[in-house]
Parts: sequence; structure tokens; C-alpha cells
Amino acid sequence: MRTKITELFNIEHPIIQGGMHYVGFAELAAAVSEAGGLGIITGLTQRTPEALAQEIAKARALTSKPIGVNLTFLPSINTPDYPGYVKAIIEGGVTVVETAGRNPVQVMPALKEAGIKVIHKCTSVRHALKAQEIGCDAVSVDGFECGGHPGEDDIPNMILLPRAADELEIPFVASGGQADARSLVASLSMGAEGINMGTRFIATKEAPVHENVKQAIVNASELDTRLIMRPLRNTERVLNNEAVERLIAKEKALGDSIKFEDIHGEVVGVYPKIMLEGDMEIGAWSCGMVAGLIHDVPTCKELIDRIMAEADAIISQRLAGILRG
Repeated sequence: MRTKITELFNIEHPIIQGGMHYVGFAELAAAVSEAGGLGIITGLTQRTPEALAQEIAKARALTSKPIGVNLTFLPSINTPDYPGYVKAIIEGGVTVVETAGRNPVQVMPALKEAGIKVIHKCTSVRHALKAQEIGCDAVSVDGFECGGHPGEDDIPNMILLPRAADELEIPFVASGGQADARSLVASLSMGAEGINMGTRFIATKEAPVHENVKQAIVNASELDTRLIMRPLRNTERVLNNEAVERLIAKEKALGDSIKFEDIHGEVVGVYPKIMLEGDMEIGAWSCGMVAGLIHDVPTCKELIDRIMAEADAIISQRLAGILRG
């Protein structure tokens, strides 16, 4: 399958593995890229630019195919060494950077000068248009279904994707609710040039996370996620657990007076304990509603091959059959 995204990123299939904290390590990114998609290393999971350089080198040793790096720009007391991370990305021969969070304009000149393609994650059409304006090559349009931060507009992909197609000149991929061939074909029909999958790729054999995390996703339904931090206007979709229930109870009790410090224990520093140690009740972790469509833990190659084969069947058989009557 050839789309503007496969051509832009020089990949075989229009499937991207989005950056995920304490998930997007070299092993997973390389496996996705080797299977024909675009694997992405999560930059800020690596504590220093030097550590990121080592992780990029590790991925490069595992595949010769294109690899991306995610850089997320968030408000922080201790601002990460973004110039250092960008230097590691450029020197590591990375060809694609996925940016997220705040406007990435500060790193655009260096990335563009190095010939790196930039895809920015957006939860609204207005943000996607801004990304286009500052020179991003593509955007990832995140619908309300997505795990992690869906923004504050609450627009699902059945509306958001066609709206993006109406407004954008650069190509975009669909993110949020993406798990299988049906997701891909539906997204293509609404104007996307591919899909970005996060939660689905956590439940793969190569994902370097604890087995408890993978089984939690397989066991979950579409009803098992919760939205937290809405009063702080930093909404995050997470899988429900004991810590999330505590957090939501605090939000209800404190109302508009809640501060980030009130929920610090449920959200800060919990990812290594969840993802690496498998403690599933200690804190909140991002998970999409798409968990309801995930029922197995395949290899990345098995997953991508299955999606592409089934997408071909949907288009050439089911949809073509409908047209033929």
C-alpha cells in the first residue's frame, strides 16, 4: 500500500508506532520498522541526550530501516536539554521526529536543516494548522478515543479526521482508536494517509514492558478507561485501577480547588514501576479505549502483516463487492 505517508517517511506500510513513555525503547521501535512500519523511540524516557544517543545506536544495530524519535514539549520545572536531544537525533541518523505537546518551533530550524521530517501530534484542527504553518511535514491527528492526552475539545475521530482533511494541505495520520485493518481502512476513507498506534503496540511481544501490562490491556474492555486531570486542563485517558479511583475521588472532593500537588502520588514517577516492574495498582498510566479491540499479544510483524492483509481484503472484497452490488 502506497500513501503520502509511506512516501514521505520511506516506509513500506502506513503504520506508525507512536512515542510512549517507558515503552518506546529501541527493541520495539526496531521491530516495528523492520516489519515495514515506522518505529519511534521515546526521547525523554532517556534521561540524557547521551542515553538517547545510545538508544538510537541500539536501534540502528537492530534494523537498517527508518527509525523515528519522539520529542515531547511539556511545561517543566527542570527543562530538558532539548538542544542536546536534537544533536543526538541528528548525529544518530534519525530521519523522522515525532513532536508532541507544546509548539515545536524551537527545534524546527535544526531539524529541517538536517533534512529530518517532522510529524507533530495534534488534538485539534487549529493546532494541526499551526503545525503546518511552522513547517511540519505531517501531523498525527489524535481523536478523543486516544490514550494519553486527548486535549480539551473532546472531538472523536469520526468528526476530527474529516475536519482535518477539509483544512490541511500536509498529510496526516489518524491516532486514537487504531488497532486493526478496520481502523486503517476507515481512517484512509476519512482522509488520513495512515495510522498511528500506541496502546496496540504495547500489547506485542517485542514491547519491553512487564507482562502484567500486556495482559491488563488484553483483559480490558472499551469501558475500562477513565479521564483524569480534567480540572487541571491536562486531561489524560488512563486505564482504571486503584490509584486512578483514588485520584478521581480527590478530584470530586476538592473540585476546582484541586492542585497538581494533590495527585502527585498517583501520577509522578510511577511509569517505571508500572511498565518495568508490573505493579498495576500503583499509579495512573495512559491507555486508549482501543483496548476493547485488543485480544492477543502478537509480534510486531504478525500484527502489521495481519493489518495489511485484512485491509486489502476489506478494500478489494467487501467494499468492492458493495460497489458491484
